[in-house]
Amino acid sequence: MLSQEQLTSSHECERAWIEIDLGALAANTQHLRQWLAPTTELLAVVKADAYGHGAVTVAQTVLAHGATWLGVATIPEGIALRQAGITAPILVLGSVNLPVQVQMMAEWQLQPTLSTPKQALIFSDYADHLREPLDVHLMIDTGMSRLGCPWQDAVGFVQFVQRLPHLRIQGIYSHFASADDPDPSLMWQQQAYFEQVCQELASLGLGSVRRHMANSAATLANRSSHYDMVRIGLSLYGVYPAPHLRDVVPLQPVMQVRSRITLLKDIPAHTGISYGHQFIAPKPMKIAVVGIGYADGVPRLLSNKLEVLVQGKRVRQVGAITMDQLMIDVSDIDGLQEGDVVTLLGEDGEDCLTVETWANTLGTITWEILCGFKNRLPRIPVS
Repeated sequence: MLSQEQLTSSHECERAWIEIDLGALAANTQHLRQWLAPTTELLAVVKADAYGHGAVTVAQTVLAHGATWLGVATIPEGIALRQAGITAPILVLGSVNLPVQVQMMAEWQLQPTLSTPKQALIFSDYADHLREPLDVHLMIDTGMSRLGCPWQDAVGFVQFVQRLPHLRIQGIYSHFASADDPDPSLMWQQQAYFEQVCQELASLGLGSVRRHMANSAATLANRSSHYDMVRIGLSLYGVYPAPHLRDVVPLQPVMQVRSRITLLKDIPAHTGISYGHQFIAPKPMKIAVVGIGYADGVPRLLSNKLEVLVQGKRVRQVGAITMDQLMIDVSDIDGLQEGDVVTLLGEDGEDCLTVETWANTLGTITWEILCGFKNRLPRIPVS
């Protein structure tokens, strides 16, 4: 935990920033690794700039502490990791269809997700001039109705790809639609479909490929879904996918969001604050302007609902959150100065503000909050 002195003196040039606790990230990775069987690999999902945490730094850290694969959504995300010197296997979870995309994936040694015979033919046609077959993963749709071959057709799809001379199947996988639901019915149904596919493939002598299905929620809730590899995103970052899974593995939040007071002012009673005067001061107040806003990732819908920490004390945000700034009521805090640190997410003193609170207030999910923090906020590694 950083002291107020450390908070005030760090990152002096920044109006706002995100701290990434690499010690917490390493510990989360190790705890999740220990939850798995020794034969089950851990694929760290680092798409969307590692859920807003900084993909390269996160990838380097998790690979040093138990992860062996990385998952991204797009080709540029994978290339950025390769350009940073990362050599671990990288699975592209999104769909790729164009020959030029196949060329880029082959050049940068990224492994694609294939859902249809048409895709497989595009990849095989391009790969005919490569010295080695192209490694691919086949997606099986067991109930997500997004990417993937329907599970009823999966065995034929695998056989079709196996006959293509320039592709090598590295894995088959599916994705749970509701593994975070306390009612496991749909999760078990999807897993049963996936099991049926795996058993049919094994009976045909095609059962040696890597199988993976579990996301963070299934990894915590259902050890029978771990198979040969799990794909963990949210839990690496210290956020539980559902309240009922909080006691399974100890996790620590990795992200803390901080900003600075840029102006202090006294306002009389009955003064309107910010656009639309959504808040009218009921009495004389001391207001602090804070240098962060919705363009940085603080949702405007949190206006007049947000609490922040100043000198370890909770204070409320007032008025509409604006693009680059927001206002807070600091009437009860003495001795403040411009430049003092405000914590929006994370610890200050004995108190802590969580991303779950933001998500619950907005009626959304923690994934959306984390991914919403923009790149103009520097990511500062701390330990």
